[in-house]
Amino acid sequence: MNLREILNWRYTTKAYDASKKISDADMAEIKNLLRMSPSSVNLQPWHFIIAETEEGKARMAKGTQGFFHFNEPKISNASAVVLFCSKTDADEDYYKHIADTEDKNGRFPNEDIKNGFLGAVKTFAGIHKYDLKDLQHWMEKQVYLNIGSFLLGVASLGIDATPMEGIDVKALDEEFGLREKGYTALVAVSLGYRAESDFNSTDKTPKSRLPESEILTVI
Repeated sequence: MNLREILNWRYTTKAYDASKKISDADMAEIKNLLRMSPSSVNLQPWHFIIAETEEGKARMAKGTQGFFHFNEPKISNASAVVLFCSKTDADEDYYKHIADTEDKNGRFPNEDIKNGFLGAVKTFAGIHKYDLKDLQHWMEKQVYLNIGSFLLGVASLGIDATPMEGIDVKALDEEFGLREKGYTALVAVSLGYRAESDFNSTDKTPKSRLPESEILTVI
């Protein structure tokens, strides 16, 4: 499929065929998608929990109890579920860890360029931490950048996905001990293959978006 076909094919899947499983090769591509996402100043303020087993999905489904019960089948019938988590804080030790990792991977030809990069990270993070006072929210934005890239990427593999903010993040934080590790749950994304019964399938109903004339200004 070309890009236009992929965009028209993908949609928020409402029902999964539980008998269809994602291959190991495609799961490897999915994990690479998560790792390779862009983020502001390459901050990578995220962690991912991937449920591929029935036991793992049962643990993930603890975030769909009570009010969010309508999302439970999207977890239990999916082939896999990814929980996108964001850091709750960042400090100079973490910024140095990012710079040291880039240095190890050959990104800096000399120490001056490395120090310049580290200075940029500290500057922008400092603006959000001290001036705008929205560091955690800014880091969450980076996770959402990852989600957007992820949805398009899995669609290019012919895999359906369901991003869900309708989860009990407190329950999932507790289930996976996230807050003690400096993270908090944001969004769960189910992965798999659409069921024939899915009313929302693009095979049954066309996608609807506002027209270009309304949302684009070309200058």
